[in-house]
Amino acid sequence: MMMVPFSHVLVLSAMLFLIGIICLVTRKNLIMMLLGLEIMLNAAVLSFIGTSLYWKALEGQVMALFILAIAAAEVSLGLALIVAIYRRTLTVNPTAIEKALEEN
Repeated sequence: MMMVPFSHVLVLSAMLFLIGIICLVTRKNLIMMLLGLEIMLNAAVLSFIGTSLYWKALEGQVMALFILAIAAAEVSLGLALIVAIYRRTLTVNPTAIEKALEEN
């Protein structure tokens, strides 16, 4: 039995997803864009877990574990790429990176 209403879980998940999209679109920093992606993945995990508890099925929780594993791999790979790009261009601004890579 869920202590929190299912609609509240979905609204919170949608709000987190919207915050992640806003962070991804409005920021001019690769690290903040990566953070926006992580917030969006966490919103999906929250939605899967809430749905799993509402329908009393285990599949949503299993999917949430897979999403968390993929998110961990994405963060490690994304940060490694950001560090490599920073070492080459000395910036994490996507537009400045594009200009710096065109010059080389």
